[in-house]
Amino acid sequence: MATHKPIMASLLTDPLFEISGRGPSTNKNFYNCVVTKEDVIWRWWMISPRAVYRLSKPGQMTMSHEDFLDDSKLQNELGMIFGYGALQYTKALCQGHFDYLARLPDSLLLQIVNYLELEDVGQLGRTSHRFRELCGSEEFWEQAVRRCCKTVSPEVPALAREVGWRSIFFTNKLQLQKLLSRRRLRAEEEKAELTPGKRSETSCSDLKPVAGVEHTMEG
Repeated sequence: MATHKPIMASLLTDPLFEISGRGPSTNKNFYNCVVTKEDVIWRWWMISPRAVYRLSKPGQMTMSHEDFLDDSKLQNELGMIFGYGALQYTKALCQGHFDYLARLPDSLLLQIVNYLELEDVGQLGRTSHRFRELCGSEEFWEQAVRRCCKTVSPEVPALAREVGWRSIFFTNKLQLQKLLSRRRLRAEEEKAELTPGKRSETSCSDLKPVAGVEHTMEG
């Protein structure tokens, strides 16, 4: 059965998929399956307390995607060892159904996600663990804020480090101004509190001991 792979497949890097693990409870052998752009590589290691298997060498079988799709026995073995999901994913790759989106770097995915409506972003975040983290990341919400606002004052990133960019995004302009004012006032109060302390430290450092006089502590 011939499969036609799209031109974009040449942009993918090998391996496309790899999974390893031991067999089910009745089978203690160790297995490894690797899917590349051209082949499926199936490896196994015999694990047994019986002396006859101690010197057994690992086995390996390499076949094309087309041959794997025609090999129902190997498909059943892969599904039994690694589960139905791993089998279906391997078959999809062999049929040329590559998950290009999931293979893009986060920086590029963020640029794409920022073109979506918020409702669509929420739906995308439910599709996988990676997209959930990406759609909830500080990087995503910072880009969302900067895209929606014409200008972002230098005080906003400092506030975002305290409350998060997502909170900034969902805060209305009036409330945001209040938060910035409170932060500015708090910073001024902290600065005012520190100033006398610095002066006191400077004054103490300027004091010189009187010659010939020793200071002792009586306990």
